[in-house]
Amino acid sequence: MKHGQVIKSAFDGDHAEEMALVNQYARRELSEDEVYLFSVALCDNDIDRDNERFTVESLFALEKLFVGKTGIIDHDPTAKNQKARIISCRVESVEGAKTALGDQLFRLTARAYIPRTEGNAELIEAIEAGIVKEVSVGCSVGHTLCSICHNDMRSPECRHQKGREYDGEVCYGELTEPRDAYEFSFVAVPAQRAAGVIKGYKEKDMKDICKSLSGENEVTLSKGEAAQLKEYIERLENDNEYAKAYREELSQQLKTALREQGVTLDFAVENCIIKKLSVNEAQVLLKALRRKERKAVSQLGAKPADDNVGNTEFRI
Repeated sequence: MKHGQVIKSAFDGDHAEEMALVNQYARRELSEDEVYLFSVALCDNDIDRDNERFTVESLFALEKLFVGKTGIIDHDPTAKNQKARIISCRVESVEGAKTALGDQLFRLTARAYIPRTEGNAELIEAIEAGIVKEVSVGCSVGHTLCSICHNDMRSPECRHQKGREYDGEVCYGELTEPRDAYEFSFVAVPAQRAAGVIKGYKEKDMKDICKSLSGENEVTLSKGEAAQLKEYIERLENDNEYAKAYREELSQQLKTALREQGVTLDFAVENCIIKKLSVNEAQVLLKALRRKERKAVSQLGAKPADDNVGNTEFRI
């Protein structure tokens, strides 16, 4: 059994959409007032009290397997102990958190509901009060890989024990290839230290989102963060159109300034040189050419008018 926490989350989704998910499982149409919706951190990729950890890939596999699974009390699979049901799951990156190994912390977070009935009132109140917050998950995995030899710990090739130290490295098992998810259960002491009811969720700003995208690990965004990113990309695309138009105008000004200074180049060569310039470099070159042009103009002086000449001549 792996463990988690009920979490008090600042919900950023669509309540109508959530109720539609709830009513996929209900025999009759339930209203929002008839259900208690909450978030629960089922498990993560940190090393737990059993000296095991899920890989991030395993969390993504469990993301699909846990949808629709029931929430019970103390892993007692009886009808009277069925209290909740999961309607959605997502793997999310926990901002500013690292695992014991120094990796980015990822957790599998679920949204679940409990019917607001007289029999469930005490459980809902206990969750709201922060008394009932730890949970444990029941699932099966294909392999538990040894962190020392990378063999399955159930095979004869592995002779290491979880929790023991080998050459300065503590052995733990990596849980891979999830086969099935059974349930989650409200318990007193979870194996995974951070599993359970989540107290809060903070939206990342665009700087944090872009920073997370530059890493090597999988990235999961909330609905609100995805909307932020979409808006940011659209704004960049609009800005890019303006930038293209400005660069084209700048290129034409450079070509004109070069010709005015008597610099004539093959059309292809000229385009190649200007294309390689950054906007800042092109601006600097254009300013230099214009300074030279102004200096030349300032050095021009008018000759005294000649009665025989009908126009004014200039010389450098």
